[in-house]
Amino acid sequence: MTNSEAREAAPQAAGARSVAADTISVAITGDGARVVMLSAEAVRWAREVDAPPGAGNLPGSASGVFVGRDEELTKLRRLLKAEGEAAVTQVSGVRAVHGLGGIGKSTLALHYAHTHRRTYTLVWWINAASTEQIVTGLAALATRLCPQWTASVGVQERTAWAILWLQWHPGWLLVFDNVEDPGDLRHYLGTLPDGHHLATSRTATGWHAVAPTMALGLLDAEAAVDLLCALALGPEHAPTPQQRQDAAVLAADLGYLPLALEQAGAYLFETGTPLADYRRMLGQVMDAAAGGIDPERTIARIWHHTLTAVEDRNPQAVTLLNAMAWLAPDDIPRTLLAHLIPDPRTLGEALGALHAYNMITYSADRQSISVHRLVQTVLRHRPAAPDGYSPGRQEAEHLIRQTTPDQDTGPPLWERLLPHIVAVAESTPPDSPASTDTADAYHAAAQYLYRQGRDAHTIPLRTAALAQREQVLGDTHPNTLSCRNNLAGAYRAAGDLGRAIPLLEATLAQYEEVLGDTHPNTLSCRNNLAYAYRAAGDLGRAIPLLEATLAQYEQVLCNTHPDTLTCRNNLAYAYRAAGDLGRAISLYEATLAQYEQVLGDIHPDTLTSRNNLAGAYRAAGDLGRAIPLYEATLAQREQVLGDTHPDTLTSRNNLAGAYRAAGDLRRAISLYEATLAQYEQVLGDTHPNTLTCRNNLASAYRAARDLGRAIPLLETTLAQREQVWGNIHPDTLSSRNNLAGAYRAAGDLGRAISLYEATLAQYEQVWGDTHPDTLTCRNNLAAAREAAAAAQRPDAATPATAPNHQPPSATPEQPV
Repeated sequence: MTNSEAREAAPQAAGARSVAADTISVAITGDGARVVMLSAEAVRWAREVDAPPGAGNLPGSASGVFVGRDEELTKLRRLLKAEGEAAVTQVSGVRAVHGLGGIGKSTLALHYAHTHRRTYTLVWWINAASTEQIVTGLAALATRLCPQWTASVGVQERTAWAILWLQWHPGWLLVFDNVEDPGDLRHYLGTLPDGHHLATSRTATGWHAVAPTMALGLLDAEAAVDLLCALALGPEHAPTPQQRQDAAVLAADLGYLPLALEQAGAYLFETGTPLADYRRMLGQVMDAAAGGIDPERTIARIWHHTLTAVEDRNPQAVTLLNAMAWLAPDDIPRTLLAHLIPDPRTLGEALGALHAYNMITYSADRQSISVHRLVQTVLRHRPAAPDGYSPGRQEAEHLIRQTTPDQDTGPPLWERLLPHIVAVAESTPPDSPASTDTADAYHAAAQYLYRQGRDAHTIPLRTAALAQREQVLGDTHPNTLSCRNNLAGAYRAAGDLGRAIPLLEATLAQYEEVLGDTHPNTLSCRNNLAYAYRAAGDLGRAIPLLEATLAQYEQVLCNTHPDTLTCRNNLAYAYRAAGDLGRAISLYEATLAQYEQVLGDIHPDTLTSRNNLAGAYRAAGDLGRAIPLYEATLAQREQVLGDTHPDTLTSRNNLAGAYRAAGDLRRAISLYEATLAQYEQVLGDTHPNTLTCRNNLASAYRAARDLGRAIPLLETTLAQREQVWGNIHPDTLSSRNNLAGAYRAAGDLGRAISLYEATLAQYEQVWGDTHPDTLTCRNNLAAAREAAAAAQRPDAATPATAPNHQPPSATPEQPV
């Protein structure tokens, strides 16, 4: 059973998009959500622009005190130079440094970058706590290298340009600082092999398939004393024996944690407090947590005195710091903080007080501020005031409400503020007061991401907006229902159907009760739910719901409204998935004619409908109509969307499947191989469409009797589908069935029968006893069993395995 069609993404742009010669499409994230087309001029700039000597954007100098890490620096250099093909990621020069907050990971990376920057063509520092911040960091690289072009384009085009530049100019170092999810780096490591990647992360898990790790521990006692003395007394003053003794006891109290030592040293230097007195102020030695030093508790004890000193010097500085605790830790614009302290001089004095005590750091131009994440963590966990707000929380929400751009604002401002809006949303305390104004800010940011084709990344914003509106407006207010529907759409876009479907079911019931059965929002939610059922393989619920929704769309919106056409296309797809090709083809033909009439011959939705009709012809065995239609659609997509657009790749994959069905394995395999390489480059190694193409290529190898290439590829694809889709998703079952067939073809009947039996039980559970795929798998199992019995009877014939094909995808619905 072969997956012959890759799932298509919903068209994002309105109208036809003409493409100049020499354009190129570049994926800027690994989830396939953002594939950007660059113009011929941009491609030329990326190829021709060179980085000036010593180019980089390191967030600070290496002139500060740095002790106790020489061995780690040497090891890091050795590993980055030697990694090569032996790297776990199979990418040259990838290394991850992990450790608890305040341990000095970023400082080590910064000193490595400064020490070796002249050996690299470029050193670029990226705040990598999220995919969005990685994209922003790469976009800044394009701005630095090619300002004459980037001034007129958005952040996504700049990011794509930076990736293209890095591919053409080897020998660079990228530092991904504070990686929260190692999987966020997969795409960049696979796309950019010709330089060094250095990552820092607080987590030690999740790196096994991305990069080898180097754990960074606490400073040793001697190095901790050296650091504390240098910071507290100044590098020009040698400590007395008594001062070193006092420093040794204090360093032990602070757990040899570099950040704690830095904070204490800054306080001692600023106030002139003797080491012994400072230790008495801290009290007795803190108990270690079960797993060792507790950094949050250590820092909190230090700051009890530091914050008091800062407040005595400048009370507004503490107000600023409390507000910044809820924002993203890096690149906090001074212009954002000006909404709390409008006078530039007063703002500068407050920031200066915080900087003097090492509570913040400045960017090179002093227009942005960074706060250590451990600082933020401690400040966020202080008790709330009587009004319910934690210190600084109300001010932080005020900042994002005041600065949230409107819908017409360009991407640069949005991308600068987005990390801070997301940070405020994600850090909402459980009992914090709700505000519809704050919910509106979260919604506006989510809608910006949605318009950019990044709906899967809106989950934290939509979750926070929904919680606020439920609390203020109630559970069934129309705005609350809209929030809930949008959150379900974000779950679905992220592939999380287990959360999307229950939420859509609950929301639909509420829409029906509040707005009525045929309100456009109710119809949209019902269509969304049916689409989610179909995506989960539950056609028994998807088809009746689509039929009912289509009838209502035709009644309420008219027969040729775009939403009606989308629903009709989805219903045709569901018929085909259920094996009802007669109804599917008839509905596809009618829908295509309407798309051509309403949207035009080369609109992306029209092309999707044409592709789906070709797939239905192929499923019906009518290759005489399928192949020419596939070829025509592919040519149009190449012209309209470009050579590497995901929809173009889908057409190419489908055409290869039709060639294979026609027995032309030479053309099929060649086209599959080329398409798979493009999928891996554009969408990443584990994107569902990449997995489908890989499965199809493996099946083509098997059809050509090249089992040596077929079986390993099928085994890899099955493992990836189990990870991405789960154990009983239809695509996973298809891979399992195909692998069993390959085992059987190789004569390994024991493994084939065992895998067929398990797969058949799952087909019966998912599809039912009489679904065509279930019948095919049952037939395959019977054939394998008969082949096993025949092996005991010389000269017995082996029955053939019945082929089966997965259906093509339909255009996804358009959420409210």
